[in-house]
Amino acid sequence: MVGLQPKYSFSNVDIVGDVQYLHEFYSVYLKNERDIIIWLPPGYGNVDRRFPVLYMMDGQNLFDPNTSFIGQDWKVDETAYRLIKQNKIEEIIVVGVYNSKDRMEEYNYFEPTGKRFASFLIRELKPFIDENFRTIAKASKTGIMGSSLGGLFSFQLFWNFPKIFGKAACLSNSFWVNDGEVFNMVNNIEPDLNEKSKLYIDCGSEEKQLIDDYYKMTDALLAGKFKNSLNFYNYLDEGSRHTEPDWAKRLHIPLTFLFGKSRLPNAL
Repeated sequence: MVGLQPKYSFSNVDIVGDVQYLHEFYSVYLKNERDIIIWLPPGYGNVDRRFPVLYMMDGQNLFDPNTSFIGQDWKVDETAYRLIKQNKIEEIIVVGVYNSKDRMEEYNYFEPTGKRFASFLIRELKPFIDENFRTIAKASKTGIMGSSLGGLFSFQLFWNFPKIFGKAACLSNSFWVNDGEVFNMVNNIEPDLNEKSKLYIDCGSEEKQLIDDYYKMTDALLAGKFKNSLNFYNYLDEGSRHTEPDWAKRLHIPLTFLFGKSRLPNAL
C-alpha cells in the first residue's frame, strides 16, 4: 500500500448487505484523502472464493441518501442484492470512490489532475483492494462505472487501460469536455480490447445538452471498434433526466450487461 494506512469501519446506516469504509484513504499521487465505501456481496462471508469488482465514481451518492448530493442515492445495494438473489448477475464487490472538491479536474483524464487520479485508482486503490479483499484482479472481472463527468472518466479509463478495466458503464456522459476531445481519442487511439471487453453507454431523452453527443459516440463506436459486436450496449432512457433517481432506475441494465449470466441484446 502506498500512502497512509486507511481506517476501517462498518456502516451504521440502513444499507442492504455488508459494507466497510476506508476513511481518509490517502493518495500520494493526488496529495489528498477521501473515503472509500466497499459493498460486499451476500456470499462473501460464507465461502472462500474470489469475486469480480466494480469501481464506481461519486461513492457518496451510491448507497446512502444521507450522504448523497440531493438526498437520493443510486440504490446500488438494493439493486445489486436483488439481481444477485434473482441469479441474474454474478456476485460482485462494489468499491465506491468518494469524490473531492477537485472533481471537475479529477474526472477528466485529459487534465494532469485526471492522470494523477487514474494513477491513484490503478496504482494505489486497486492494489489495496486486491490485497485486502477476495477479488478476481484480472481485467475481464474488473469494471468501472460513473455518470456525467464520472461517466466520461470511466470511458477514458476503459479506452486507455483496457488491461486494467475490462468493463465500463458510462451513464449520461459529459462528452462535451475539452471541446469533445474524447471523440479524437476514439478516432486516434486503438485500444487493446478483446472478446471479453464490455462497454455500456447511455443517455436520458431529456438530457438535451448531452443527447447529440450520445448519438455521435454511438455511431462512432458502432462504425469502429464495436462494429457488429455483442460487447457494446447503448441505451436511450425515454423520459429520464440528469439525476440520481434516474440513474438508479436504470442501474439494473448496465449491471446485468457487465456482470450478467446471460447476454442482453444491443439497444440501437
